[in-house]
Amino acid sequence: MEQNKSTQANTKKDLNWAELGFQYRPTDYRFRASFVNGQWTEGELITSEMISVHEGAPALHYAQQCFEGLKAQTAPDGRVLLFRPTLNAERMRQAATRLLIPEVPEELFIRGVEAAVRANYPWIPPHGSGAALYIRPMLIGVGENLGLKPAKEFEFRVFVSPVGPYYQSAGLAVISLAVSDLDRAAPSGTGNYKIGANYAGGLLATRLAQQLGANEALFLDAAQRRYIDEAGSANIVVAMRGGRFVTPSSSAVLPSVTRRSIMTLAENELGLTIEQRPIDLRKEIDEFEEVAACGTAAVVSPVGRIWLDSKWHSFYGGGEQAGPVMQKLYELLVGIQRGELADTYGWTHEVPLD
Repeated sequence: MEQNKSTQANTKKDLNWAELGFQYRPTDYRFRASFVNGQWTEGELITSEMISVHEGAPALHYAQQCFEGLKAQTAPDGRVLLFRPTLNAERMRQAATRLLIPEVPEELFIRGVEAAVRANYPWIPPHGSGAALYIRPMLIGVGENLGLKPAKEFEFRVFVSPVGPYYQSAGLAVISLAVSDLDRAAPSGTGNYKIGANYAGGLLATRLAQQLGANEALFLDAAQRRYIDEAGSANIVVAMRGGRFVTPSSSAVLPSVTRRSIMTLAENELGLTIEQRPIDLRKEIDEFEEVAACGTAAVVSPVGRIWLDSKWHSFYGGGEQAGPVMQKLYELLVGIQRGELADTYGWTHEVPLD
């Protein structure tokens, strides 16, 4: 299928890797498989970044689509590593089931990701550059349709793009959040699935937060508007007084692979008492010592301050620098992801390069 594309050119692209922003940059190949007549095709590598769909496609009218996000990193010894990709495959299967989309089998998901990464080897940032190869698997309903019903055909595609840090070009970003007056998702809605409709609804909230001087919106629960849900593009973790490390428990929160990993590291490596429970922002904010947004793109981004009830609330160091807990968790997480620290948890997945 790949016809030795991975060995045709191993020379890295001439890019200023350290200055890459988090934006789309077209690469040479992407992987595509189709669901037609009740089954998935074998899949193939293609060169065009364009997708041609029928004007009646349910992905366009009814948001019948979902996606994932993960990264490939170069280890010091030259290996190319993914981070817990089977969890991304499982999360996409869960979203597909919720949207009446045929599940992408784990074997096809992993094979498509590996094929796209391997074929675009020259675009994988070198170790030590601070950049990574972002991977976007996506699953969309295509084909002729008009009424509100599932598509008959679907496309699974994986494209990649070299990226820098999500919030700034270098270093550990300290960001700010503003509590939104808008709701992200209903308690029994689709907030805990990685689907495009959830993100479209948050665009206005993010713009309003930025007008207040914040990087992103912070959403509270839609039922009572008391408890933290998540930020616009990331989950939330909080280091509280007394050695507690807490993350929200909510049916509207996306099950983040990064957050799950951070909670394990906080307990096992830092000896913190971890809790997953509702966090009443107004009642508990004075107990916050450090806060962070976390996710594939954000990694671990310390939150220096939160806009709540018309004023700023600052945390460690007056909100100007990362605290020791989030700094250490960042170092542990990226150290494992980049192959710099021993992977005692078996989280990394090496991409075969030939």
